[in-house]
Order: sequence, then structure tokens, then C-alpha cells
Amino acid sequence: MPITHPAYRVAAVQAAPVFLDLDASIDKAIGLISEAAAAGAKLIAFPEVYLPGYPWQIWLDAPAWSLQFTQRYFDNSLEYGTPEAERLSKAAADAGITVSMGLSERAGSSLYIAQWLIGPDGETISTRRKLKPTHVERTVYGEGDGSDLAVVDTPLGRIGQLCCWEHLQPLSKYAMYAQNEQVHIAAWPSFSLYGDAAYALTSTVNNAASRIYATEGSSFVLAPSNVVDQHMASIVCTDEAKKAMLAVGGGYARIYGPDGRDLAEPLDPTEEGLLYADIDLAAIPTAKACADPAGHYARPDVTRLWIDRTPGERVIEGTAPVPSTRAAAFPASPTVPQVAEAGLV
Repeated sequence: MPITHPAYRVAAVQAAPVFLDLDASIDKAIGLISEAAAAGAKLIAFPEVYLPGYPWQIWLDAPAWSLQFTQRYFDNSLEYGTPEAERLSKAAADAGITVSMGLSERAGSSLYIAQWLIGPDGETISTRRKLKPTHVERTVYGEGDGSDLAVVDTPLGRIGQLCCWEHLQPLSKYAMYAQNEQVHIAAWPSFSLYGDAAYALTSTVNNAASRIYATEGSSFVLAPSNVVDQHMASIVCTDEAKKAMLAVGGGYARIYGPDGRDLAEPLDPTEEGLLYADIDLAAIPTAKACADPAGHYARPDVTRLWIDRTPGERVIEGTAPVPSTRAAAFPASPTVPQVAEAGLV
């Protein structure tokens, strides 16, 4: 049977949510979903924690100051299985489009940086949580686990998702490459914090991370980006010092091909809208013929990656204490034969 390579249109979001207002942000997301579908897109990617917006307040002052936003941010985060979540599922189904939504996931009394992949029938394809929140994000969010470091089969190809500085984690990236990822969602916040005072946070560095991901993994990369609008700035930038630290704008959405090239004309950093590109997965084998880091270009006799996919269950039911899977799998000083016999990627 001949191999078929899906070819279709994709859309990357560059937009601001209605900060700290889940219902209004969902309304805006539904509008963008409908717009993308009307333009012929089969996949739309939203930025990091688009719902209910990235909590820039945690970068602007002491933790005690940002606590004033905690309750409202928690209440406006999204919980799966709620009427709010059902609205998004229905929007995907009504539009017949696959949606990658970035959200602050509320689970119990904790929050997680999450990505939710919804199929064109409105059914959940996958959910994941950012493995390690970055720096002060840890004052807001919990961690994901190895079960989330996954690529999923869909009619659009093998799709994977990571958030923000997960694209600076070499082992996490390699885990995705090794699963034959074809289309990657690189969800980012806005790039408008601190300016050149923290160059590693700029669009130049972080868009380079997305471009390198596309080239290393020979995958198409959709890199949606939030925008800081005046509404959000008026809420979190309460004095001149904070206004100087967080600029309005910061939208730098991009779409990259498996050879690293730009596939869509960028929008102005203050502009909201959608980037479109027509992609053909037939381009991937050609790109990987040059360098497949988890295939012919690898040296498994020298370096290998070990992934622990044990779910991070907080409670394990049983009649006796269950030894840690991680402790059992990883002796204090594993020998080369032990490593070689383990489940490796």
C-alpha cells in the first residue's frame, strides 16, 4: 500500500485573552476557532495558558503582592468536564477543526500549565501538563509527569506539544523527536517582559528555540504567542516601575517548516490575529534524510535517553506500601548492562 502524507492548512494564534475572565476568553477563543476553520485550517494552536491568560504579575513584584490575584486566577482557570470545557469541545466539533488549547488547568485545589488537544469531533485526543514550571511560575503551578511527554497519532499526523522553556530542555525535546513527531505545538506567552535587561526572555532567543526545534526534529512547528493588551496591562501594571517591566504587545507567533524556514508572514507584535500556513508532511522524510537525531544520525552505543512514564499519582491504593517505581528502576549507580536492558528511547 502506498504511503500517504497528509497535507493541510494550519493556524497559529497571536492574541490576548480577556485576562482573568474565563468565559470571555472562551468566547474569544471560539471566535478564533471559527475564523480559522472558515479559512480552511484543519488545526489551530493557542498560546501558553491562553485561558485565562499568562500570570505576568508573578514577575513584577514580591510574591506577597501577587497574592491579590491568586483567588481570581484560580476561579478563572479551566477544569476539564465542566460546562466551560464543553463549550470548547463543541466549538471544535462545530467547526470540524483540531484545537490545541493552552490553559491553566484547575484540578482539585491546584493549578497546572496544560495543553489540551481536541479532535474535530469534539472529543479529547490528549491532555498534558508542563513538566517543570519555569522560575517564579512554581509559585502558581504544579508539575506534570513522564506520561505527558507524549506524541499522539491523529489523522493530521503525529502531533506533540510542549510549553515555553520546555524547548530549552534537551532531554525533553529528544523524547519527542524519538516518537517520530511530525507536527509540534510550541506554546509561548508574550515576549514583552524586562526587554533587553533579560535577553534570554526576548523573542529573538525564544523564536530561535522554536526554529531549532523544527530543524532538529525535522517537524513542522506551530509557535502561537500571547499578546499583552491594554486591558491586561491596566490590571497588573499598577505603577510606573511595573509598566517599565512589562510592555504592551509582545506577540511573536511563528510557523516553521521541518528545514527551519518561516512559513507564514509575521504579524506586528501588537497585532492580534491568525498566522496560516499550508503544510505537507511529505517534506519530513526529505528533511530527516539529512539528519534524524533519533534515527540514522543517532549514536545509541554512546548516548541514550531513559524515560520514566510512571503517572504522578498522588494516592496509590493497596494493602501495603508500594515501592517507588522510580527507585526500583534507577539504582543509585546503574551499570551499563542495567541501562542497556531498560526500556529506552
